[in-house]
Amino acid sequence: MHQDIGSGFVAIIGAPNAGKSTLLNQVLGQKISITSKKPQTTRDRILGIVNRPGSQIVFVDTPGIHKSSTLLNKRIVDQALQAVEDVDLILFMVDAVSRNHAAENQIISRLHKAKKPVILALNKIDVAKKADLFLLVEKFSPVFDFKAVIPISASQNIQVPQLMDEVEKYLPKGPRLFPEDTFTDVSEKFLVKEIVREKVFRLTGMEIPYSSAVTVDAFDVEKKLIVIHATIHVVRSSQKGIIIGKKGAMLSRIGTLARIDMEKMLGTRVLLKLFVRVTKDWVSNQRILNELGY
Repeated sequence: MHQDIGSGFVAIIGAPNAGKSTLLNQVLGQKISITSKKPQTTRDRILGIVNRPGSQIVFVDTPGIHKSSTLLNKRIVDQALQAVEDVDLILFMVDAVSRNHAAENQIISRLHKAKKPVILALNKIDVAKKADLFLLVEKFSPVFDFKAVIPISASQNIQVPQLMDEVEKYLPKGPRLFPEDTFTDVSEKFLVKEIVREKVFRLTGMEIPYSSAVTVDAFDVEKKLIVIHATIHVVRSSQKGIIIGKKGAMLSRIGTLARIDMEKMLGTRVLLKLFVRVTKDWVSNQRILNELGY
């Protein structure tokens, strides 16, 4: 095995909605991390593995750093901050258009403690004003000794290749950590769960997404078909009614959009059956959080 490539772990860290998952999906060329306009969509650490001729970059997509109230959110933030300890390089993403000062300050103080090389990516330059970008660069320069500051647009792939070249420079030398055809460390079952959760996030009102979790109860591979049973857990019965919708319309919409994404990912036909269940107080119950994988 060749020892002379750049090979290492890179944490993507930032406030909710900074575009971390969008960047990861962009550099992988496929979707493994769920995205929506609502903050705090990502709940788990997900590895995205990018194989290049001279490197293997293992990105760790972390949940957005935010002030946490429920036990679920505390766990999410702890997980994001912990990721910083276990990597070779940190990619700090900032939304150049709508800043989250409290989260950014929390992250910068953590970066000082971590003593790791950090690259700053100023995201959403496709919609930011040039003058604002210059001001941002000036503001961030004195607060931390960044290895590089790169303005990008993760969604439009603007300057993302330059960002990748910069990341590659700071990786330790070593063998590839994963086989070359691997692009993530999570299972198809996990990705299926995340697809359903994304549709709930995108299609329902503000409180529902944060009170919902998804479990995959069956994943059976049959001839030319995968049969999937999944349950959407909510906190209250009123939320159950919203997710099911009038004459089952909302649940049907969630299911249809989720199935289309699953078929694309799995490359085969999918029969998806969705159920909705009230699991009271799951966001603050330690035992249930453990069962749901948080």
